[in-house]
Amino acid sequence: MSQTPYTPQPPQPGYTLPPSQPDNSGLKTAILFGAVIALIIANIFLYLQIDGLKTQLAKVQDSLLTEVGRVRETGNVTSAAAKKNIEDLQTRLTEAKKEANQAAGQAKVDATKRAEELTRQLAEQQRAATKEMETQITKVEENATTKIGQVSSDVSSVKTDVASTKAELDKTIANLQSTKGDLGVQSGLIATNGKELAALKALNDRNYFEFNLGKTKAPQRVGDILLFLKKSDPKKNRYTIEVTADDKKTEKKDKSVNEPLQFYTSKARQPYEIVVNEVKKDQIVGYLATPKVQTGR
Repeated sequence: MSQTPYTPQPPQPGYTLPPSQPDNSGLKTAILFGAVIALIIANIFLYLQIDGLKTQLAKVQDSLLTEVGRVRETGNVTSAAAKKNIEDLQTRLTEAKKEANQAAGQAKVDATKRAEELTRQLAEQQRAATKEMETQITKVEENATTKIGQVSSDVSSVKTDVASTKAELDKTIANLQSTKGDLGVQSGLIATNGKELAALKALNDRNYFEFNLGKTKAPQRVGDILLFLKKSDPKKNRYTIEVTADDKKTEKKDKSVNEPLQFYTSKARQPYEIVVNEVKKDQIVGYLATPKVQTGR
């Protein structure tokens, strides 16, 4: 069968040919080649990192093995030292127990000897004390006998003295005088000196206050009153005083020695009495006599 040769036809008016497709095989080859190169480089980098890590791991393992060896060696030394110390302590403990037992036994022996010695000394001291006590008792009995005799003699002497004193006191009291005071009231017994005043005090009938009154700027307290010396005349044995009692002042003018000066207070029904026994220059000496019974106001 014969074939008719192909004769291209001219394009028809208004007809457009389709665009031709570009050839991309070269670009794909270049991309694939680049990816292979990158993969090779990445593998080389990873290999280098892994090799470095292996080297570091080997060094760490060597260091750990060395440190473990040192620790084991140190532990062995420490364990041996501790064991030695424990053995030494056990040995010392055994020796200490032994010494303690020996010391306890010796201490017991020493304590027994000491107790026996103390018992002996105590017995000797008791015998000496008993003997000394017996000697002292004998001396006391002898002294007591002697003193009893002396006391009897002294009692007799005291009785004699008391009797003599009482007789002297009675004589002194008998010599005391009783006279009227400056108020015209019969006074008690009047003392003219210290001896007679002591006799009055012994009677205990009144309260007595002695005074030595000088000429001063202010009154002086005697008992529960105030006295003020205004004038004294030793040649004539006369004086003038001011008496303050119950806040009232009374002048006793131109009085003589041993003259009872009488005045009343709100505290007693009986009068107070002042007796001057001695008149000196700017000074008088005497006493104040007050009743025993007072109202206490």
